[in-house]
Amino acid sequence: MLNHKDHFHGSDLEKIEEIYHINKEDIISFSANINPLGIPGDLKKYLSQHLDAISSYPDREYKNLRSCIAQYCGTNPQNVIVGNGSTELISLMIENVHPKRAMILGPSYSEYEREISLCGGHTLYYPLKEEQDFLLDVQDLCVHLTSRLDMLVICNPNNPTSTSITYPQMRRILDACLQHGIFAMVDETYVEFTDPASDVSSIKLTNYYTNLVVLRGTSKFFAAPGLRLGYAVTGNQDMIRKVSTRQNPWTISSLAEIAGCLMFRDKDYQKQTLDLITEERDRVYRELCSWKSVKAFKPSANFILVKILREDVDADELFDHCIRKNMMIRNCSTFPFLNNKFFRFCFMKKEDNDRLLAALREVLED
Repeated sequence: MLNHKDHFHGSDLEKIEEIYHINKEDIISFSANINPLGIPGDLKKYLSQHLDAISSYPDREYKNLRSCIAQYCGTNPQNVIVGNGSTELISLMIENVHPKRAMILGPSYSEYEREISLCGGHTLYYPLKEEQDFLLDVQDLCVHLTSRLDMLVICNPNNPTSTSITYPQMRRILDACLQHGIFAMVDETYVEFTDPASDVSSIKLTNYYTNLVVLRGTSKFFAAPGLRLGYAVTGNQDMIRKVSTRQNPWTISSLAEIAGCLMFRDKDYQKQTLDLITEERDRVYRELCSWKSVKAFKPSANFILVKILREDVDADELFDHCIRKNMMIRNCSTFPFLNNKFFRFCFMKKEDNDRLLAALREVLED
């Protein structure tokens, strides 16, 4: 049984290997929220054919890449900023706004609060409530948006709750932000897993709101966290100029630029991913809803948040049981407002999902 306080992130496979003596290559990571199809099929061959690209600098302005991104998500290339993963862009955007007081919808990704703190800002959390299935009460949020705030940070779909804010709801929020002079940063890391994404994405709203920036990356949907390719979309040209001035040159490698252009054009891969995730999301959610030992919160992304209802079981025990079967889930007790009764896992291929469900059932439904 796990007898320490380590709570592992999906990228912590080396720590797992050290503590549990399991080869990291043998672990199925249900914690990292990465597309189970792996990288697009033609990408390896395509990159091998273009290895000579590393002998020269990429285009400093990444015109071709920004054009591909703009076509992919439905915006203008002049509204696109590329970065070394969405993590770099989160940092750059927060540095640019430099908020004294920022609000984050929580529970959510910890990097937002960290970056705000590094800039000398203070973070307030607006809690998504368990009794409302972690769905946002938009009207109540708008009441809490005042001129005392400089920035609002929203992960949509939200990690770890897998809940989403719809396009019309986001317009109401942005109207309130505009009224009070609040800049909104919306992280859409998981939006491509939603069906349809157009009901959730705020990209189109960047044409109407200059107080908005939308962030995305290739780590999750395109299964390429090592590529370190992210992008931001905003209609605020002044922000783009300021961020571009602060950003180091050539933060995207030549190979990442080439890979991005291929991935954003691969419609077959995108459809296969969405078909798989949609089917498995519905199937796994229905299965968990039939168990008396848990409360499964309806997911909209490629992962699901679950609460353990049994008093004699917690997420530490469940993590330990699964990892010894070479499957890694996420203990969510490190997220604000959650405790060690909550865990999260992403949807993989059907056979892997069935293996995990069987392992969970051994502990929870025994």
